[in-house]
Amino acid sequence: MKTITTLAASLLIGASLVSAEVQAATEWNVSLWGKRRAFTEGVEKLAELVDKKTNGDFKLKLSYGGLSKSKENLDGISIGAFEMAQFCSFYHKDKNPTITVTELPFSKDVSLKKVTEIYRKVYEHPIVKKDLARWNATLLMPTPLPQYNIVSKTEPLKTLDDFKGMRVRGPGGIMGVLGKLGAIKTGVPFSEVRQAMDSGVIDAATFAPHAHLATKTYKVGKWASTNLNLGSANCPVVVNTDALNALKPEHRKALLGSIDEALDYYVDYYERVPTKKYEQAITDAGLVRVTFTPEQTARLNELAADVRQEWVKKYAGKFDSKALFEYTRKLFNE
Repeated sequence: MKTITTLAASLLIGASLVSAEVQAATEWNVSLWGKRRAFTEGVEKLAELVDKKTNGDFKLKLSYGGLSKSKENLDGISIGAFEMAQFCSFYHKDKNPTITVTELPFSKDVSLKKVTEIYRKVYEHPIVKKDLARWNATLLMPTPLPQYNIVSKTEPLKTLDDFKGMRVRGPGGIMGVLGKLGAIKTGVPFSEVRQAMDSGVIDAATFAPHAHLATKTYKVGKWASTNLNLGSANCPVVVNTDALNALKPEHRKALLGSIDEALDYYVDYYERVPTKKYEQAITDAGLVRVTFTPEQTARLNELAADVRQEWVKKYAGKFDSKALFEYTRKLFNE
């Protein structure tokens, strides 16, 4: 009887250890920041789909700020601190120079669906894969964002000369153009944008609709641009390559097989919810909508062309920047 009891106990302990190992192997930590919002709906949907397809055997455990700072997510991925994360390429351009090509001002008003297609193709380019491999990282899917627009607390802009001296928070491509007009790039953490506008640290911010809503720039702004069309941020969802390769075949299939549906859901949600909410918000707040004239747009496009060529020249010694640029340019022009 004692032998049987001892054997049963051993089996129970063994089963518990096996169960713990399985749990550890099938639960991924995902590093995000801020709060759940339109920006993270793609990841939220991905987690939901993976859980459903594996009957709960593989879970993506989403953490909003509990695992890492947003600007350190790529570092965390590289050392395996967590298996998945979201980051924006302009946070650390030197760490991921290749994907900043998509943030260049291509002067195109493209749909979210088109942005999704472009980014996914760029992520598959050998030059980009090699770049992210330095961080033991695989780009899983994009977080497609519409063209950024400006909300400013200055008097409504009438000429491009009005940008001179304006302190603006924005990504590299856009600020490359506005900088040539005399605007001053001013770095402010996302969570401090509204405070910075209130206190006068910055005069304006360029964002996609969801971010203007989150920071409530429209509550202090006087005007908002409608057709800047100088690009947006590239904020991919990335996974640790070793963790991806270690997944069970059925879990890997569930993860990769859920990307299309997660992106379709995200694009539909973004167009239905934050885009419409933003337009209503600036109307209710009484902001003046500033639409650049054809002449002003032509001037912005000239400056954008210079910024694009400067990017090619800047990275020519690190990788074949011209080839990657031309590849991306053609995707935007298709």
